[in-house]
Amino acid sequence: METTSKECAAEQRFRAAWPAYEETAQLDALRAREYSRLDKLGHVYLDYTGAGLYAACQVSEHLDLLASRVFGNPHSENPTSATITVLLEQCRRKVLDYFHASDREYAVIFTPNASGALKLVGEAYPFGPDGHYLLTFDNHNSVNGIREFARSRGSAITYVPLTLPEMRVDRGALAECFKLARPNAANLFAYPAQSNFSGVQHPLEWISQAQAMGWDVLLDAAAFVPTNRLDLGKWHPDFVSISFYKMFGYPTGVGCLLASRSALAKLRRPWFAGGTITVASVQGDRHFLAEDASAFEDGTPDFLAIPAVEIGLRHLEKIGDLAHTRCRCLTAWVIQDLLSLHHSNGRQLVRIYGPLDERGRGGTVAMNFYDAGETIIDHRRVEEAAAKRRISLRSGCFCNPGGGETALRLSKSELIGCFRDHGEANSRFTQEDFRHCVDSKGTGAVRISLGIVSNFQDVRRFVEFAREFLS
Repeated sequence: METTSKECAAEQRFRAAWPAYEETAQLDALRAREYSRLDKLGHVYLDYTGAGLYAACQVSEHLDLLASRVFGNPHSENPTSATITVLLEQCRRKVLDYFHASDREYAVIFTPNASGALKLVGEAYPFGPDGHYLLTFDNHNSVNGIREFARSRGSAITYVPLTLPEMRVDRGALAECFKLARPNAANLFAYPAQSNFSGVQHPLEWISQAQAMGWDVLLDAAAFVPTNRLDLGKWHPDFVSISFYKMFGYPTGVGCLLASRSALAKLRRPWFAGGTITVASVQGDRHFLAEDASAFEDGTPDFLAIPAVEIGLRHLEKIGDLAHTRCRCLTAWVIQDLLSLHHSNGRQLVRIYGPLDERGRGGTVAMNFYDAGETIIDHRRVEEAAAKRRISLRSGCFCNPGGGETALRLSKSELIGCFRDHGEANSRFTQEDFRHCVDSKGTGAVRISLGIVSNFQDVRRFVEFAREFLS
């Protein structure tokens, strides 16, 4: 795509304002070499929080491995099984090494995705009538869903609200909630290291603060680790959920739960499956769970895909902190430029939910577009228009209803009114039904998110697209 003098001048101003961007120049060479399909196909990819992109070298290295070896089901001692078992254990060690986690402190449990990791905790955590599940409004639905396990076993459930306009957790309320842990009970606190809605990065210091007050801590790191390094040698949450495809795009069927061995010992699985036991008997009506991670990996793991995780982690190690630096610079610029867009009557085109600079946030930016009369423009319309320009972004509430409800200022009474006639969990209630309930406020937002090989042209093209909505 030909670059105009106006576009060149815009990039020069950006580089002058954010000199740290120059330090990331090797990512441009990486994009040209390993992600060239983006520019060949004219794509502007702004959905890294939805899924990372894989490098061509990741796929070719994995293909070479599969084409040159013979691998069998690891639940055996035969030669092909033994070969893949070595690679699976090697990958476990690589995951621990990447996150600076000691194998004496943490176990790696491979799961289908981050949601699978969170479900493992929810179903096996020893919730009870004296227990408590504490979580922030700002959480993915896979974390919200754990409340159903807690509720079914009689545990209390408490949500900590967010404060506007930055959509950070109310720290005063959180401090009071930390006092709710009951001694000798099962108390679990869950929060995201980075919001998948607003990009807010919540303090990792909460981990030790909560633990000191009697809470086990579940850290959802899925949105954080693609462009930030989580150091488990410094921070010691009890459980961490990871999605590898969000980190490096490939493979898509593998995530993991990093669990401290002391916390893992507290979990009680509600069932058993192939691979999770040492012995099970039909007539004896007994089963004996395997030790450590094996007791939590149901059935046969995705043994052909898991070696690709190690390949992806090595790929990220070569990039180091460059992606973090680049995303910080680009995020600051795109927020600033979006906020400068005004209709002819002076009213603002875009309202951004969350911090309005790069401090304490990641490269995820949620917003809504408004017309000159300050009426919200349906987020679906924005996504459809972007698609026509080969811009990949996301719209909706991003599986984070607490974030959406806070951003759109939807009250508890409004929401209870919406759901009044739909009391059962399996009752039919569609997005269209919800839209009719709160139509004037909107039911979602537009989200862009930056990643490993985002560049200035990507964010510039998005801002130019946004200009098309001005009147």
